[in-house]
This record gives sequence, C-alpha cells and structure tokens, in this order.
Amino acid sequence: MNRIEIKEVLHTVPLFKELTGEELDEIVNIAHNRQYVKGTHIFMQDDPLVNVYFIYRGKVKIYKNDVNGREQIVSVLKDGDMFPHVGFFRKGNYPAYSFVVEDTMAVTISISHFEKLLLQHPQVCIKLFRVMGEKIVDLQNRLEEQILNNTYEQIIKLILRLCSTDGKEMAEDRVMITTHFTNRDLANMIGSTRETVSRTLTKLKKKNLIDVNDNGNFIVDVEALEDELFI
Repeated sequence: MNRIEIKEVLHTVPLFKELTGEELDEIVNIAHNRQYVKGTHIFMQDDPLVNVYFIYRGKVKIYKNDVNGREQIVSVLKDGDMFPHVGFFRKGNYPAYSFVVEDTMAVTISISHFEKLLLQHPQVCIKLFRVMGEKIVDLQNRLEEQILNNTYEQIIKLILRLCSTDGKEMAEDRVMITTHFTNRDLANMIGSTRETVSRTLTKLKKKNLIDVNDNGNFIVDVEALEDELFI
C-alpha cells in the first residue's frame, strides 16, 4: 500500500473527517500498512499500548475476559473502523484483546509519533476531540440501553445496531447482517446468556421479524423490529 492508498484509507475514518488534505498528509507521513492473518491476535489485553489501527479491509473482534474467564465482546470492527478508540488519548496498556476474524489489512500509527504531531499541529488535536465527543455519546447510549431496557429490548436494539454497522440492504426492505454472529457472540455483547439469546431469537423468528439464511446470516425486517420495541 503506497502513500496515496494510505491517505484514501484514513480519509474514510470518521476520526479524521474534519481534517484538511494537508493536515491528513501529516498523519500519512507517520502511518504504515500491515497485514494480519485470520485466527491471530493483533494485540493482547494489557500489552503495552503503542499503536492505533485503522482497518482497510477485513474484520477484527475486540473482546475482554471477565473475572470468570468468560469472553465479553466489545465490538466487531470492519473496513474504516479504528481501534482501540482510547489509543491516542491515554497511557498504559491495551484495554482488550483484538482477534482477527477475517484476513485483515490495516493502517497503523505509532502513538508516540502521533503525540509529537499534535504538539506541532494543535488545530488537528481540537478537531479530533470534537469527533471523539460523538463517540462518547454513542457509548453512553449503549450503556443506557443496558441500564434502562430489559433483556428482550437489549437484544432487539443490538440486532438493529448490527443492521446499521454490518448490514446490507436486500429486497422487500430487509437487511442482511453480513458478519456471522453466533448466539454466544450476541450474548457476550450484552452480558447475557446464550440460552436467553436463543429463546429471544426463536420468538423473533416466530413473529417473522428475523430469519437466518443458509450461511447463518441474520435477515432482518428492520421496520417491523423497530415497531416491536413500542408494543
């Protein structure tokens, strides 16, 4: 991947959406591309926090282990996503594991080099903080879902969120979630159990709100599923 391609990748990253072409060039100068093979880890939880990553092509699962050793999925990231989100704004260690779900090509930026760039270009720092504020609001909304909604509502909102982040529009106003998630994966995303998710999905299938194709991908009637929240 050459400098032009790296710039094209970073240009699609929401974190950099307010930067000018010249400001983005400064970041391209300290960026590198890397390839990661399916089934490997890019970093482990508590490894020293040294780089931030931007996915060009592929999928990466971010997860933690709770005190009982059970996996808690934070997110499944795809093309254009950045991780870890706290990378440029904290010291210490990586807060979670990053597992390569599909062969992945990513742009990496050294945090120490990025800090030097921000000192030289403080206007870039101001723009980045504006965008990070939007991310904080999204995380607050997800936290409120867990506090205010019952498990049935949490699962519905999770499916709707996945339709937005991993969805592909189909005929008859339906959306296919392109990433394959098991019931265990979904449970790990909201801190529930596989059995609870399985019962809820069965209920949603009987209501014809979701279906599963031969490849195990969810097919969702988004409008009808949204209406289910208000019944």
